Amino acid sequence: MSDNAQAAYETLQGLIGQEPVVGDWFQMTQERVNDFADATLDHQFIHLDPEKAAQTPFGGTIAHGFLTLSMLVHLSTSIPSDFGKLEGVLMGVNYGMNKVRFVNPVPTNARIRATAATVNVEIKGNAVDQTRAMTIEIEGADKPALIAEWIGRTVFA
Repeated sequence: MSDNAQAAYETLQGLIGQEPVVGDWFQMTQERVNDFADATLDHQFIHLDPEKAAQTPFGGTIAHGFLTLSMLVHLSTSIPSDFGKLEGVLMGVNYGMNKVRFVNPVPTNARIRATAATVNVEIKGNAVDQTRAMTIEIEGADKPALIAEWIGRTVFA
């Protein structure tokens, strides 16, 4: 285990139990939904056809659940951290998810943002795994779009 990994582990442990931290709003445009449909070959009408989607309980087109999930990467970049810079970072990788739930569809053109709260930190040799409870909120909605436990692994020199 490196000294940098140990120091990061101790720093990140201090985040457990703190209130969730909120990121910036981001607009989910129809163009982005269309691009995701093309990239994943998921062209279901509820994502692409405003007329047909208006006839559904959604009342219009919605973002793909997996598009919403993938936006965690971007949305998390605006979540401030108040623990400073971790020393000796070689790289960070997406280690995976423990749980993902698509609670509420994201209407196209809605604004979304993420919140994060650290729920677990583990040291694995020269790496530290940080598990965060992530929520994607929809502006003006009572229920979030998504809740997930996301594990990020940071590898240290």
